[in-house]
Amino acid sequence: MTIRNSLSALIGLWFIMAPWIFDYSDHTNAFLSSVICGAVQLFASLLAFGKKGWNAWQNWLALLMGVWFIMFPITFAFQLMETVSLVGLGIVTVLLNYYNMNAEEQAE
Repeated sequence: MTIRNSLSALIGLWFIMAPWIFDYSDHTNAFLSSVICGAVQLFASLLAFGKKGWNAWQNWLALLMGVWFIMFPITFAFQLMETVSLVGLGIVTVLLNYYNMNAEEQAE
């Protein structure tokens, strides 16, 4: 479980840095959305260490951030390569957190 939470936290950190990587730090709404949601993803994933099952709100919050990361580049009309990268990381975030919630329920 800690590996999945660690990967999810790293994706959150990546979204915090993404405005400078993809050079959209001058677009205020996209910048704030990426940094704030990335920070929420990072902290929710760190708080989810040791949490089990579907009742862990930290996993739900991280999963919801992944859903937003899927919609994010489409909402702000990024170019194709940026969109593919951001959507891909959003999908990975959703899958990591879904698997994290589901796998722990089955292990008990």
